[in-house]
Amino acid sequence: MTATVHDGGSGSMLRAGQVADAAGVNRETLRYYERRGLLAEPVRSPGGHRLYPPQAVIVLGVIKAAQRLGFTLDEVADLLRMGQHRHGKKVDDGLQAQARTKLAEVEARIEDRNTIRANLLAALDAGCDDLNVCATAECCPLPFVDIASHGEVIAIRETS
Repeated sequence: MTATVHDGGSGSMLRAGQVADAAGVNRETLRYYERRGLLAEPVRSPGGHRLYPPQAVIVLGVIKAAQRLGFTLDEVADLLRMGQHRHGKKVDDGLQAQARTKLAEVEARIEDRNTIRANLLAALDAGCDDLNVCATAECCPLPFVDIASHGEVIAIRETS
């Protein structure tokens, strides 16, 4: 049961704990999202409690859903800003463009994961059991030679 408090005439408001509970986040997340500009700064009660409109729960749900779809908090902030600046104008295609970009990223990651999966299955099928031997063997199904020739292994070692 979600309780509400009244802030002296500006409508039904929720305390930080109530918003956090309703949205499934903690209070620190609320503060963090406020600092990042994802959530509007709350009004304060005469006793100093942070008070949010019920819409804050919806905004938090949107943020969490967008994160589950793979959007970063910076991308979510951009999407929220685009939605706020419409003011009755034609719907901005920003969400569509962002979704297309994110979908392309996800599809590329899926392709990468499928390649990794295929290589690991080939290694299992070939009975590879020694990384050092496999890395230097011509018959090894793992792409060690290809990876090393592209500098990826070297770059990983240098940053470690």
